[in-house]
Amino acid sequence: MEEVEATAPSPPPPPPRHVLLISAAGNVVCSWGRGEDGQLGHGSTDDRLLPTQLSALDSQQIVSVVCGADHTIAYSESRVEVYSWGWGDFGRLGHGNSSDLFIPQPIRALQGLRIKQIACGDSHCLAVTMEGEVQSWGRNQNGQLGLGTTEDSLVPQKIQTFQGIPIKMVAAGAEHSVAITENGELYGWGWGRYGNLGLGDRNDRCIPEKVSSVDTDKMVLVACGWRHTISVSSSGELYTYGWSKYGQLGHGDCEDHLVPHKLQALSDKLICQVAGGWRHTMALTTDGLLYGWGWNKFGQVGVGDNVDRCAPVQVKFPHDQKVVQISCGWRHTIAVTEKDNVYSWGRGTNGQLGIGDTIDWNSPKIIEALSVDGSCGQHIESSNTDQLSGKSFTSLAERYAVVPDEAAPVQTVDRLDLSVPESDVKRIRV
Repeated sequence: MEEVEATAPSPPPPPPRHVLLISAAGNVVCSWGRGEDGQLGHGSTDDRLLPTQLSALDSQQIVSVVCGADHTIAYSESRVEVYSWGWGDFGRLGHGNSSDLFIPQPIRALQGLRIKQIACGDSHCLAVTMEGEVQSWGRNQNGQLGLGTTEDSLVPQKIQTFQGIPIKMVAAGAEHSVAITENGELYGWGWGRYGNLGLGDRNDRCIPEKVSSVDTDKMVLVACGWRHTISVSSSGELYTYGWSKYGQLGHGDCEDHLVPHKLQALSDKLICQVAGGWRHTMALTTDGLLYGWGWNKFGQVGVGDNVDRCAPVQVKFPHDQKVVQISCGWRHTIAVTEKDNVYSWGRGTNGQLGIGDTIDWNSPKIIEALSVDGSCGQHIESSNTDQLSGKSFTSLAERYAVVPDEAAPVQTVDRLDLSVPESDVKRIRV
């Protein structure tokens, strides 16, 4: 799930198979779904089929949680601390090493920094401070950290390109990053093979570069899918660009766009939130209507079937409830309605829908434990993790055997075109 905040909504990050949600007061954090790399924070690698209270963050007054592919970041405004946990490869947890963490730990390098927003990609992270500076860390093989190199960073580093340019918001795709300045300018950097940087070509960038094609429009929101980008202008108009093999750009076809392209199908709507999944996109209007499009093999678009959509289709909710917040995971979607009900749909294989089973759903299904029309939190299990006992740090050598990927097939099920660099290795759990 991308991100759920107690304050003003921010666009979520791309494709995890786990979910975190916080209460409005920030005193309860719940997680569920895939836990293989400790990303749920319960001190184990077990999947959770139902929302489970993350006891390690009790009383930490968390105001924001963000999910990467296999790791999680949370921010406590009152304590001025950023916490991370999950898979630590490439330094994505920001602790100066590549160790995994099964329970949340504060990132020392960010201690005392007042954070406005955080975004997670597959293996990298971005954080915007209240002063508008951007810190980045984690994997950097395509320049997605914006530091001018392709070297990974095990600790947060400031992006110098934005010196004197205050940033309002950032978003992270698999290996690309985007940002919006306080003046509404749009920047892109990192992996750009499908035009997802919006710069008019398919080249990577190691430092942020301004998207000049939208100079006449002030951007206020931005989100990333796996290989595509979504932005919203101050007038509520929606733009998409990048990869569109499954129609995830929403323009009625499957053609990539190398620069931001206005979505005509929603030109009569005012968009207030956007979210990107692996290959699908969701958009919320100011009147509470939710639209989805793109890859729909597991029902993640939420329109009652499993047919891909190359143009927006409205998602229906019981009793015509209006939606107030949305978020996308890898192949699933989460929405909160005006009646304080939480719904999920799409892929359920790891329990990421939070409804107690591993079944896929192609239309919104209420998460009883978190909803007013359900049990409303009365039956939420607690992880009861003792932070002083057990092993919280685990090295990659202890959990995986790393072998050359010589025997790996060229094509695997559900694998993106060119989504994994050739130099990657195969991880085998031991």
